[in-house]
Amino acid sequence: MTSAPHTPHTLRTSDGLSLRYYAWGEESARPPVLLLHGFAAHARLNWESSGVVDALVARGRRVLALDARGHGSSAKPEDPGSYGERVMARDVGELIDLTGAGRIHLAGYSMGAVVALLAATADPRITRLVIGGVGAGVVEVGGLDTRAMPVELVARALSVDDPADAPAAAAAFRMLADAVGAHRPALVAHLGAAQRGPMPLERIRIPALVLAGDKDPLAVRPEVLAAAVDGALLRVLPGDHLTVVRDPGFASSIAGFLTDDDAP
Repeated sequence: MTSAPHTPHTLRTSDGLSLRYYAWGEESARPPVLLLHGFAAHARLNWESSGVVDALVARGRRVLALDARGHGSSAKPEDPGSYGERVMARDVGELIDLTGAGRIHLAGYSMGAVVALLAATADPRITRLVIGGVGAGVVEVGGLDTRAMPVELVARALSVDDPADAPAAAAAFRMLADAVGAHRPALVAHLGAAQRGPMPLERIRIPALVLAGDKDPLAVRPEVLAAAVDGALLRVLPGDHLTVVRDPGFASSIAGFLTDDDAP
């Protein structure tokens, strides 16, 4: 099991929110690794329980993980104007500013992958990238694949008082939100501002890895995404959107890619 992280740290964003982030491992000459979690989850849930933090720290890496706005221990406004992956990508840049790091390796899962892609299109300090839990939808829809999981269904699942009234197709998101004690109005607000539309993926010119579960409806045809990010590698693992992170190959793939001897 991962040892407890250092005392949680706070990022005060340019729009006045307090966001929580965690740190593991010691400072080193290598770039810190910044981890971005998925929708309705939080930093420690996605990255500690999956073994990713352990795998990276064991390889001598300094690891940071951010609770996105509306999630975990971060601020949870209920105004859609406070949300969207582009706003979250700005938070990433501000956290890099706070650390003073000249280079960052960035990994994101699901919602966090969309945030990571947007950040990588604009911030030259990001020099290596892992994108998990998304596929062709990023290219064809411009964000999470709403063809497989319509936003309206997820919003309804999160809004009904009785979980039994949640649409069956989106019930897993309600179960996750309840299990982690998420603030559901904040999640619904984010859905109202979720990223849609073309993303300038051609701007990403750094080593990248696309990770997807072979039964993940939100990451279908990940080869389309890998082809859109110049030179990206692709690895498909057993599992769906929620279970693939528990496959041993998930943590080992991320740690291996980010700690290659020639990783810039």
